[in-house]
Amino acid sequence: MINKIIVVCTGNICRSPIAEKLLKTKLDERVQVDSAGIAALVGHFADPLAQMVMMNHGHDISNHRARQATHASLAPMDLILTLDQSHSDWIRLRFPYLQGRTHKLGRWRGNTDIADPYGMPKNEFDKAYAAIDACVDDWTARIKMLEQGN
Repeated sequence: MINKIIVVCTGNICRSPIAEKLLKTKLDERVQVDSAGIAALVGHFADPLAQMVMMNHGHDISNHRARQATHASLAPMDLILTLDQSHSDWIRLRFPYLQGRTHKLGRWRGNTDIADPYGMPKNEFDKAYAAIDACVDDWTARIKMLEQGN
């Protein structure tokens, strides 16, 4: 049973807050979903363009505050989802015993990375949102199948 999920990216202000919110929206409310960054801009709000894109899709992430990925935030998680290979590598090097619980968000789409839109124009945030949304759908379907025992 997957009860606790964390999504990890770099600064925890663009991709992982989007994925966190989408997972929270699409999964049962009993599943705890968090996010963090490997080089987090601790305490910062989500990027204004990430907020705008999410608002355009009916989601509010204006209360999000970036936090650093740490042993304390990762170890209790049943599933750790990373946005690209550098995040998976960072976790594997520091916490090798978490490797079995660490997967890319794009695992079910050829283990793809989702490009970081930070510092890019809005259309790159739109692309990231679309990729994250599709990958979240893949994961939520699999998590729901696990809950049903299939």
